[in-house]
Amino acid sequence: MIKLKKVSEMNERIVLENAQFLNGHNADITIEKGFITEISAPFTSKGDRKDCTGHFISSGWIDMHAHAFSKLEPYGDHLDDIGIKQGVTTIVDAGSCGVDQISELLEEASDAKTNLLVFLNVSKMGLQRLDELSDLSWINRKEIFDVVNANDDQIVGLKARISKSVVKKNGLKPLILSRLLADDCALPLMVHIGSSPPSVKDVLTYLKKGDIVTHYLNGKNNQPFYENGKPMQELLNAINRGVLLDVGHGSASFSFEVAEQAKQNGIHFHTISTDIYRNNRLAGPVYSLANVMSKFLHIGYSLDEVIAGVTTNAANWLKRPELGRIQVGDRANLTLFKVEEGSFTLVDSEGVKRKASQMIKAKGVFINGEWYQC
Repeated sequence: MIKLKKVSEMNERIVLENAQFLNGHNADITIEKGFITEISAPFTSKGDRKDCTGHFISSGWIDMHAHAFSKLEPYGDHLDDIGIKQGVTTIVDAGSCGVDQISELLEEASDAKTNLLVFLNVSKMGLQRLDELSDLSWINRKEIFDVVNANDDQIVGLKARISKSVVKKNGLKPLILSRLLADDCALPLMVHIGSSPPSVKDVLTYLKKGDIVTHYLNGKNNQPFYENGKPMQELLNAINRGVLLDVGHGSASFSFEVAEQAKQNGIHFHTISTDIYRNNRLAGPVYSLANVMSKFLHIGYSLDEVIAGVTTNAANWLKRPELGRIQVGDRANLTLFKVEEGSFTLVDSEGVKRKASQMIKAKGVFINGEWYQC
């Protein structure tokens, strides 16, 4: 486990010296009382200097699909262990909790350093059990409304896991209910796709502009691509309607072959996310957001595209553009990282390995007035 090291306090003037932006330009970034006060030529600013020579700087990484409720087994973890210790400043918990436990998750997060946003599971059970949509009485409209209204600063959408093992005999009924709830709450819907039934073709037809389909690069039979790698028309229709594609790597939902074919056919991710929790962080194949990002760098996406998948694309969807930019006057929300050269082994969710020559490594974050070194 990476140890967390707090380097500076909020009342100090800190200078991230000679950091490299993705456009190749280097600069000093001066931070005072947690806000960016100056971006200037390298080695020209005064303050508590942190030498960033040889490091890239980006806005703080956002993981759009993670599981950050530590008490859940097996799908739980400590927020900071998957957050700032790994270079991630904002975690979006993707449905760990429904109305029964959401207050516990938010209370736990209040003691963490990493920012937390939440997709509320439409089932009151959340991931206390893995068939949380097998009983429709666990979807309570009034309770969901009450929780959303009470926590509208942190709840960014609703989450429904629509796969055979979750919905059991209910088929599409939980998705139909989730669609109505999301519309009534004026929130987007994140839908997990997995084993069938229901068919992924049917699931995609219920998604609207601003909704998210996660696990779209899974290697299962119920994926939105044909065997030759061509996207199904239902997927193309969903993209044209404004549905976003989220990676959601996880233990069983990312295939190198599918991802490579998707890229060849022009079906690109909107957001890169981990579906990380304790087991797949410690034993793989996820390990960290940087590890998942490295897989897309290896597949052939540019560094700009990869970083956009965890910064600007996510921030814009969240309607928090300040999380995806580096700008004087904004609260400092930054990730420092390197792209290391060497020989690295990357593994997908099916155990398939790829040899890579580059690996993205998080080195530090600045968040909520403090600098932490990874």
